[in-house]
Amino acid sequence: MLSLFKVFMSKESGDEVSKTLSSGMITQSSKVEEFELRLKEWFNYPYILTLNSATSGLTLAVRMLNLNSDDEILSTALTCTATNWPILSNGLKIKWVDVNPNTCNMNLDDLKNKITSKTKAVVFVHWGGSPIDLNKLKEIQDYTLKKFGFKLQVIEDCAHAFGAEYYGKKIGTHGNTCVFSLQAIKHLTTGDGGLIFLPDKKSYDRAKLLRWFGIDRNKRSGGKDFRMENDVKEWGYKFHMNDINATIGLCNLPYIEKNLERIRYNAKFYDNKLKNIKGVKLLKNTEKSLSAYWLYTIKIESKYDFINFMKEKNVMVSQVHNRNDLHSCVKEYKCNLPILDELEKEIICLPCGWWITDGDLEYIVNCIKEF
Repeated sequence: MLSLFKVFMSKESGDEVSKTLSSGMITQSSKVEEFELRLKEWFNYPYILTLNSATSGLTLAVRMLNLNSDDEILSTALTCTATNWPILSNGLKIKWVDVNPNTCNMNLDDLKNKITSKTKAVVFVHWGGSPIDLNKLKEIQDYTLKKFGFKLQVIEDCAHAFGAEYYGKKIGTHGNTCVFSLQAIKHLTTGDGGLIFLPDKKSYDRAKLLRWFGIDRNKRSGGKDFRMENDVKEWGYKFHMNDINATIGLCNLPYIEKNLERIRYNAKFYDNKLKNIKGVKLLKNTEKSLSAYWLYTIKIESKYDFINFMKEKNVMVSQVHNRNDLHSCVKEYKCNLPILDELEKEIICLPCGWWITDGDLEYIVNCIKEF
């Protein structure tokens, strides 16, 4: 079966993890610090913290907005539930925004229309690793400041978007709070884990405390006993990464450029071969953006027949994420999303990862033509 997802693990990982396991330092220590340093160099961005998951990162990001229980967060329903459940866990309300039918990203026109005085933030995913229009989003932030007296706060769910770029800058480095996933099947994996990018040093320092109970690890001694913590001014979580995961990340990071190059090659192949096939429509990337293509999504007629057909051909295809607004736990926020209603009838994702060969690509395209 040609799979949608596969775990990339470098050949060095086993030996290096073994060294970490026998070092006596397996929780957050020198490997976490080294991994964060390498990431800051790769992204050319100073305010990056490692975490035990992207869900932890989004929970922390929403917490740091300092919102009240009657405030609303606008979000997309077409995403993993991990994007939206942190909003609920912080006791806040969700207002759904429709999608852009050309990109599967949040519809920024609908976003602007749904902002009210109760709206304080927006959370969105870069679907499949293709960046949303961040310039247009900044215009909407200026609009909210002028009309409502506050600047709309932004959290980017970058779980699909490791290595994606917008106007020549890597996603994560455009000045918003951004969260990445390092879960098993992501472009860069640490086995499990996440990253949070903060917009400035003040928020970076706060997040660094909150990821570990609110305790400053560099000033832990509370007096005569070195194990006793100082006064905790703001309670936090156990969200930090450990040295085992960081070691895996350090071993895998050197391969990310090569893997992204192959993934983008595969996506370009699909772009060229599928553009003139009847019954198939391609998505469009935002202007001056470079997708990470964690998902390669197309629109196809008779979607569920296509899924069954490709299964018989030993090719895994899927929508990947069910729309979140249909779950019982968010039924109180149900609203009309007409574009998503239509889009969901057609969207499907094809295998596009670093493991897909030229022969695989030809086979998949021929299967689509046959269908």
